[in-house]
Amino acid sequence: MYKILVVDDEKSVRYSFRKLFAGSRFTMYEAENYESTMELFKEIQPDLAIVDIEMPGKNGLELLKEIKTHYQETPVIMVTAYGSGDRVIKAMKHGAYDYIEKPFDIPYLFGLIDEALKASKPHMADTPSSQSSTTLKKPNSEDKIIGDSPAIKEVFKLIGKVAASDASILITGESGTGKELVAKAIHTYSDRAAKPFIAINCAAIPETLLESELFGYKKGAFTGANKDKPGKFEEAHCGTLFLDEIGDMSLPLQAKLLRVLQEGSFERLGSAKTQFADVRIITATNSNLEGLIQKKEFREDLFYRIRVITIALPPLRLRKEDIPALAQHFLQKHVRNEKLPTMTINTMAMEKMLEYSWPGNIRQLENAIKRAVILAKGPVITADLLLKEFEPVVDLTNNQPFGLNYYLSADFEKREGEIYQLVLREVEKELIMWALNKTGKNQAKAAKLLGISRVMLHERMEKFGISKN
Repeated sequence: MYKILVVDDEKSVRYSFRKLFAGSRFTMYEAENYESTMELFKEIQPDLAIVDIEMPGKNGLELLKEIKTHYQETPVIMVTAYGSGDRVIKAMKHGAYDYIEKPFDIPYLFGLIDEALKASKPHMADTPSSQSSTTLKKPNSEDKIIGDSPAIKEVFKLIGKVAASDASILITGESGTGKELVAKAIHTYSDRAAKPFIAINCAAIPETLLESELFGYKKGAFTGANKDKPGKFEEAHCGTLFLDEIGDMSLPLQAKLLRVLQEGSFERLGSAKTQFADVRIITATNSNLEGLIQKKEFREDLFYRIRVITIALPPLRLRKEDIPALAQHFLQKHVRNEKLPTMTINTMAMEKMLEYSWPGNIRQLENAIKRAVILAKGPVITADLLLKEFEPVVDLTNNQPFGLNYYLSADFEKREGEIYQLVLREVEKELIMWALNKTGKNQAKAAKLLGISRVMLHERMEKFGISKN
């Protein structure tokens, strides 16, 4: 029989757990506060603890820290009625096995208990619980705060687990999904939080300048180098360096970055003196690095160095339940920034936002709200203020629309089974051609205008046979 300790200050909750575990292979013990919990740990040494966060006196997070200090191998499942992102991250950072919200799904809880016991006592947990689920499936829960959808909560949990580590982390996701925000959160919850967080976008800086930005330079190293200048690695010493769009870094610079990751040393441009920096590296990309490796455009050894842990961010279209709360957040932010009276979003406008796919993700949503706040003539954001965001794109070079209505007016219905791919291909091709024409065929500017990396732009140009000239 496994010994399960349930910690909750409410008698009714402890009673519910007693009923739940009656007749199972678990023997339940109960405690109502910090003091009684630690006494029971000394007395019975439970196999697993289920701890409520909200308790009088020392709360569940403080209790979790104490348990993990003295009984590190005991898995702890945190339970709460209020699952904010901050709490999820802190609970996982301090060693919680997992985090569930009330009311919880009972088969999921039993499956989670089995999983935790197998991880901590693999020789004892071979007999499945009669009530455990065969597949561990997250229960559906209503979102309560910004970024509280099931998809983003998994990201919160990962942040909490990796924050205290110095492992290199690769954050992947489409443009506008908030990769830098995740990097900042990892830094904020890490032991390096009091030290600098330095971010640099590898796609936004010309290749010739990126090396000096990263490693610094010595006076006289090149024309205009009038004094010694430290690079980002030195500025981030004992802190975190975030390299966004790592897939756009040139191969020679990748080799130098690999050396820093392996040895922790580098030289400023024009200097033979070796510099050392204690820096945690977090990278991000919206490119397919594995594909770039196949094309010999990204070093495989560097890939494995930066990808000790991967955090994949979901696009906004896969977490639409977060849109109302995100929209309200951005509305309040930009109303405050513009020094305007309180504003609201009407029902029709919110429905339009929920219907839209948001290819530019959270960044596009914020820009749409900001524009609506500025253009609004009253205290209500209406659907017409957002319609510009949902209209087909127009090729400004010849005033031809390349949106859905334009292509469906063609004879595509004769291509049954192929329409989806055909329309997507043609729209994407014309969008890239429009961006190149708009920027005078400057590929760096075109990529920036579209919000994609230069590598991705090159891939699409090759795919569609668009000439560089």
